[in-house]
Amino acid sequence: MADPGQKDDSPDLSSFDDDVSVISTRGVEAFGRKVTSTASHLIGTIADPTSHPHYTRAMTEVSRQLTKPSLQRTMFSMARTTPTDLVRSRLSTTEIHSRALAYVPDELLKNIPEDENSYSLFQGFKASFPEFTEDKKGKKHRRRVSRGRRLLEERPTTPDGTPESVHKIKKEKSTMMHQLEMLSIRKNMASAEIKEIDAKLENLVGMRKIILERLADLEKDEALLEHDIVEVETRLEEAQDMAAEAASIAQHTPARSEDGQNEDENAPGFMSQSIYEKLPSVSSGSAPTKRKPRSIRRKSAPILHEHFEPGSMIRSMRAHQDSITTLDFDAPFGLMVSAAMDDSVRVWDLNAGRCIGLLDGHTASVRALQVEDNFLATGSMDATIRLWDLSKAHYDPQGSSFGKEEDDDEDALAFENPSDLPVDPPANSMADCPLFTLQAHLDEITALHFRGNVLVSGSADKTLRQWDLEKGRCVQTLDVMWAAAQATALSHDNDAWKQTNKAPDTSADFVGALQVFESALACGTADGMVRLWDLRSGQVHRSLVGHTGPVTCLQFDDVHLVTGSLDRSIRIWDLRTGSIYDAYAYDNPITGMMFDQRRIVAAAGEDVVKVYDKVEGRHWDCGAGITEADEAKTPAIVERVRIRDGYMVEGRRDGIVGVWTC
Repeated sequence: MADPGQKDDSPDLSSFDDDVSVISTRGVEAFGRKVTSTASHLIGTIADPTSHPHYTRAMTEVSRQLTKPSLQRTMFSMARTTPTDLVRSRLSTTEIHSRALAYVPDELLKNIPEDENSYSLFQGFKASFPEFTEDKKGKKHRRRVSRGRRLLEERPTTPDGTPESVHKIKKEKSTMMHQLEMLSIRKNMASAEIKEIDAKLENLVGMRKIILERLADLEKDEALLEHDIVEVETRLEEAQDMAAEAASIAQHTPARSEDGQNEDENAPGFMSQSIYEKLPSVSSGSAPTKRKPRSIRRKSAPILHEHFEPGSMIRSMRAHQDSITTLDFDAPFGLMVSAAMDDSVRVWDLNAGRCIGLLDGHTASVRALQVEDNFLATGSMDATIRLWDLSKAHYDPQGSSFGKEEDDDEDALAFENPSDLPVDPPANSMADCPLFTLQAHLDEITALHFRGNVLVSGSADKTLRQWDLEKGRCVQTLDVMWAAAQATALSHDNDAWKQTNKAPDTSADFVGALQVFESALACGTADGMVRLWDLRSGQVHRSLVGHTGPVTCLQFDDVHLVTGSLDRSIRIWDLRTGSIYDAYAYDNPITGMMFDQRRIVAAAGEDVVKVYDKVEGRHWDCGAGITEADEAKTPAIVERVRIRDGYMVEGRRDGIVGVWTC
């Protein structure tokens, strides 16, 4: 590389070629020789660098490269670019994003929170990463060989004492220890995940309680707003009545003449007319409008009970001093009516848990009743049926007068119960509720049901009577004994009839339960028969045979009919075929039963209510017998039960009424 005509002080590098003996390092050494030679020529001591031929050639090459436009543009752009931009220009967009996301400030690195986990993130990843094995072809696949098969295929051989066998056994032990360590890490990771999930669940439970309290407050505000709406509607009706009365008086007031005297003053006989004759008569003007009865049923439907856990008690009330004979309610947190052997009938506000009044009129205990909207029908042992309009009750759950004139508001005030002690309601709070009385039966009323303007009642006189509620009279009488005799006469198989023609149980009600829908009537009697009647013809359309004891309760929808009996069984019938769809038995007789869209609840002679979930197909218990078992208390037997939309009310022998979510 140096000019042979000039003395060169650089060392002779030709001797290095003889020392190279390894082929793999030949390229590296050659590159080193070139670099060393070039450096010695450029950095070595030169008296006049400009006269050195190598320097001249190098500078000439540099000048030639600098004259290229592309290189000039590159140099100028580098002069205008900061070092940061220069480095970024060498990176792709993906690399820049990765570096930006992976950057962690020093402050975060210093304040790393301590973790109770004894394993690092890398160890957890390594432990959870699938193990791969290499087959004979060099491909990797996940190991899926079972432990039993691996033990069969890899039977341990007897060590022969050679170094190879010792090394193999040590390697196998190391592998097993590694697997054991990985399993321990996985187990610790699973335990940490479970603790994290438990913490999240605990937080969710706390949040749920807060939201439930918020929902309860919203429903209270909703009830207060409905109360204000009722007051505004009352004032509006009063203002409209006063405006109509003023308009009527102004219409019948004689007009005055220009001199200020009435035109009728000069008419003959004016002084002989009575002042009362000048008042507007009912025939000449519009009749005074009768105030529309106010509904005390809530306009909005409470939904708080739907979010409680099934089997939770909402409230418990001392309703009577004797055994509950019957009860019913119209809607969740609505109105409930209960009757007992103490000959009293009480109306309750389930939202406030208060008795709003007593219904007086029957001379004996009420055995059957039904609440529908604001109307109530009660059947008593005095052989009468009474109809009531509960919207005329003088009761206001917020504590002011309701449905009564202002001059009588002292008697119409809702009673307060700040100490949660039983307080009797005002004596005249239900004075305007009675509508009319139905009298035709000869013995006590044991069952009744109404829908629309049709009411059907069953009595111990062994008859069923159909009533027209618009006219208030009986329109048809059905003789159950005559229907049974007709069935016996028409039956050609006497042996088959003997199974159903049982002697009625004298201790049970002859007509245990009934339900009417338009012209269809289902009736269960003491002989264990369930008869389906056609009210248009007054004939039995079909008889369902199956129960071996008196039928005490029944209910049907458009497909199924459910019946309960003293034979300790509940049967579900298919109305399309008349056959038994399902049946299940309990340990005691069934005294009450009802179902909603999902559940069938029954009072089966125990201190709990028997619940059957139709969707899940499971049986479970709900009632005071479960909640009070831990307190060493023994609640009374449940006699009656009702349910609507998962809101259940049960009445017991000691007169206590319990309200539950179901």
